[in-house]
Amino acid sequence: MRFFLCFIFLLAQLHSIGQGYLKVNGQYVENKNGAILLKGIGLGGWMLQEPYMLQLGNIVKAQYDLKNKITELVGKKTMEKFYDTWLSNQCTKADIDSIASWGFNSIRLPLHYNLFTLPIEKESVPGKNTWLKKGFQLTDSILSWCKANHLYLILDLHAAPGGQGNDAPIADRDFSKPSLWDDAKNKQKTIALWKKIATRYANEEWIGGYDILNEPNWGFEDAKDLHGINEKLNTPLKKLLIDISSAIRQVDKNHIIIIEGNGWGNNYNGIFPLWDNNMIISFHKYWNFNDNASIQTFLDYRQQYNVPIWLGETGENSNAWFTSMVQLCEKNLIGWCMWPLKKSGINNPMQVKINKGFEQIINYWSGKGKKPSKGQATEGLLQFAKNTKAENNIIQRDVVDAIIRQGKSETALPFSKNIITSHSIVYAVNYDLGRSSIAYSDKDSADYWVSTSTKTTWNAGGQYRNDGVDIKTCTDSITNGYNVAWINPGEWLQYTLYFENECRYDINFRYATNEKQGEIQLMINNKLYSNKYILPITKNKNSWKTTAITDLQFNKGWNTLKVIANKGGYQFNYMQFIPVNN
Repeated sequence: MRFFLCFIFLLAQLHSIGQGYLKVNGQYVENKNGAILLKGIGLGGWMLQEPYMLQLGNIVKAQYDLKNKITELVGKKTMEKFYDTWLSNQCTKADIDSIASWGFNSIRLPLHYNLFTLPIEKESVPGKNTWLKKGFQLTDSILSWCKANHLYLILDLHAAPGGQGNDAPIADRDFSKPSLWDDAKNKQKTIALWKKIATRYANEEWIGGYDILNEPNWGFEDAKDLHGINEKLNTPLKKLLIDISSAIRQVDKNHIIIIEGNGWGNNYNGIFPLWDNNMIISFHKYWNFNDNASIQTFLDYRQQYNVPIWLGETGENSNAWFTSMVQLCEKNLIGWCMWPLKKSGINNPMQVKINKGFEQIINYWSGKGKKPSKGQATEGLLQFAKNTKAENNIIQRDVVDAIIRQGKSETALPFSKNIITSHSIVYAVNYDLGRSSIAYSDKDSADYWVSTSTKTTWNAGGQYRNDGVDIKTCTDSITNGYNVAWINPGEWLQYTLYFENECRYDINFRYATNEKQGEIQLMINNKLYSNKYILPITKNKNSWKTTAITDLQFNKGWNTLKVIANKGGYQFNYMQFIPVNN
């Protein structure tokens, strides 16, 4: 018994030790167990709010501007209470537990410098660095949750002192103050901050690395090249990256250093050769084709300079795009990191709900509504901050499935239980989980505007799910809140259904159309039925009717039912299954 207890204790000790520091070995990353492919997600919106994440993209310039507007509305004390509530709720252990349970193995944590140190203009002594506890405490907490879940935590300086580019929201840059590149004190503070961070976490194995400057975007040679896309030398950027690296290596020789190029991370002109043998080059990828051509520059860098490459930030697209992105990366043995975990939108694993009080504030700021009272605004703000907590979020299971499972599986899975008994209703929006062309087919399934110069909306209604299927809020009397709309000819939806016995059913097909007559055809268990069912024009687009589809045969167990639009233009709410009396 004593031996058994000692053995269990040893296992526990080994478990707590972890898998060892991440290290660079040639072109790849490994820990003590061998090569590892990072599959991560970024915690955007927690320490640093980008306005679009709060549905404020056209209303405020950056987080500092949001703080000012909140202060004007409710006063400084309530503004500070809002941010305390936000930081306490937006990322908790439940979020990290969820990330691990879904199958990710790493997290990228965007840091805002102002949670760790004062801005240079607030230092009582020029050049002094006053250290604040809040940022370190928050980072300590998330590191402890990552350790418990065996997740690597990558620290990312997302907002550097002064701001590292002309894209204000991503770095909370206030253009009335000197940027990172305009004032040597901002550079010195950035270097000192990284040394302070590295000193604190030098011996933490579950720190995966230091992403030392997120998305620099600055025209050093040509001020008109606002975001440094065409910069040829990048001399000030390289010098700062080297200076930060040197400061880190004075106190920490364990952790990987991750660098990003100019032009939002992708312009590496002048950056090579590298100066550290435990370094990764990161690139970011948005809204372009998922083919080798889209990443060839970085594949060439990996080969030429014998250095790992990492897709450190990507996302903000459809499920179909996510799946093909993961397939592209993993085919080329590239680690990836999605962005972000949560926001007030559907194309991320967790959706933060907009409460009526915060919506009233948005409407007031955008000139579409009256000013709320101080009490109303306070309540609306604090409720929204509480809505960011994991248990109050909507879990977008389709997004998680697209990222984690669909790249490896062509199988469709039921989105809901779909156990069919007498008069069961299957809502149109609960079509199967799975890839485009396997669980559904839609004309527009992703946005490739960087490659095509044309922006495409994949889900025209922006509701409920993140596939190409167009979904809007539903006006029918019987509803789960949403229906499929903007249906085009040739599009289809598949439903996996369970029947306890072999049986025949009629289907009441619920629809509305005032544009033109619709027409559908059904496929059951891969057999196309020749019957074509007409959906006559209804009084208006919110006038719902039922068309009966009679005498359909289903097998015992699982069946697939595909609803094919021969003619589009209709809205689709649900199917109700009525057993046929023999």
